[in-house]
Amino acid sequence: YFGFMWGHPGKKLLFMGGEFGQENEWNHDTSLDWHLLEQPEHEGVRTLVGDLNGIYRALPALHQRDCVPEGFEWLIGDDADDSVVAFLRRGNGPDDLAVVVCNFTPVPRGAYRIGVPSAGRYREVINTDSAVYGGSNMGNLGGVEAEPIGAHGREHSIALTLPPLSTMIFEYTP
Repeated sequence: YFGFMWGHPGKKLLFMGGEFGQENEWNHDTSLDWHLLEQPEHEGVRTLVGDLNGIYRALPALHQRDCVPEGFEWLIGDDADDSVVAFLRRGNGPDDLAVVVCNFTPVPRGAYRIGVPSAGRYREVINTDSAVYGGSNMGNLGGVEAEPIGAHGREHSIALTLPPLSTMIFEYTP
């Protein structure tokens, strides 16, 4: 869900300990449970939040038009059967595009086709299912090329492997 939140418009808010998967409710009388970072899954959450912060700063599409309607566009918002959503983020430049895809089920999806605005390469800049974060390491080998196959009302599309319970962010390269 952190991947979805960082990809979606709006401010990014974490509560005390969320950046490493704090298990107990925050209590002003005690310290955060920093010892949890000794466990790989908590260290994976900490690493993911750090990487998401880096991607957010590096990709203009994720922050430049954060508060205006022109910065966001649904690509897939109606796939209730597969619980997949996809949306486009736009920066100020015509090629400042990011595609965010979320699979909210524990079921991997192969060759999942999503309509995209332009031909070119879509580089996978983050995949929350990476082994670095504690995931299964399923993905798209660094990115995919758009094909001239229509989907979702667009002339081009990308066919993705969607890991289970994951968010992926793709940067557009003409």
